[in-house]
Amino acid sequence: MPATSAPEPLVTIVTACLNSGRFVEQTILSVLEQGYPRLEYIVMDGGSTDGTIEILKKYEARLRWRSSPDKGAADAINKGFALGSGAILGFLNADDLYLPGAVSAAVRHLREAEDAGVYGDAWWIDEAGGRIAPYPVKEFDRAALNRGCFICQPASLFRRSAFESVGGLDPDLHLAFDYDFWLRLTRTHRLRRIPEALAESRMHRANKTLGQREAAFRETFRVLKRNCGYVPFPWVYSYLCYRADARDQFFEPLQPSILRYVESLPAGLWLNPGAMGEYAREWASIMSWSALRRRLAAFQIGKIPG
Repeated sequence: MPATSAPEPLVTIVTACLNSGRFVEQTILSVLEQGYPRLEYIVMDGGSTDGTIEILKKYEARLRWRSSPDKGAADAINKGFALGSGAILGFLNADDLYLPGAVSAAVRHLREAEDAGVYGDAWWIDEAGGRIAPYPVKEFDRAALNRGCFICQPASLFRRSAFESVGGLDPDLHLAFDYDFWLRLTRTHRLRRIPEALAESRMHRANKTLGQREAAFRETFRVLKRNCGYVPFPWVYSYLCYRADARDQFFEPLQPSILRYVESLPAGLWLNPGAMGEYAREWASIMSWSALRRRLAAFQIGKIPG
């Protein structure tokens, strides 16, 4: 879609929440203060009992909200998009934030090209909103996406037509549904990184990614097998390290281990019965302790999507 003087497209932003009273007002304000002229904001609450509803009522003149049981965040987001009418979509977790001008920047880039979606740079922030570090966003590369999710979900917007063409989010996934979506979408559609900082992703020990590490690994393995037919070495190795020391691999960085490296060969072969040769070649390509450390540092395995 080349640049045009046509009116700005309608953008639908959805937030799924459940007992999110601690952060959700900040999230809401980051959307409502975007300044984009054609934006509809829908909040899908799963039946909160912690004061979230009172916050939603406070802003109901400026957003739409519903509160009812759902199958999880992916299911709620799908339902929210179905309620909206925007040609461009985005979903924002109830503890994440858009940076000022994020929606306008993403729409501008989408209007300049035929990409199915765009994603920008982002920051990790802590519970108080302080910046921890830049999110390790990379230029788009489909092979690299198989090895790890370098797309910061809150820093992305995409076309409704592309979202619907791949069946939306998988409601049976609860922790890696965004990663699964990117893998399915990019089989047939193009994503592009844009040179704009769009969002802040909040990392705290109670969030889903860090609070459910075992489940996050296992669900990610399912996603990788379904979309790629293969669980790459860094995921296997990181999982074995987590099982050994229970470090969250974000606030408590992964500690490389020769023993886990050795164990990762039989474990990876067992996880990849249809791709044993590919996994063995990848495992053997590490070859040295220094190469292992470099590979893990580049992979950023601790940043599992969620």
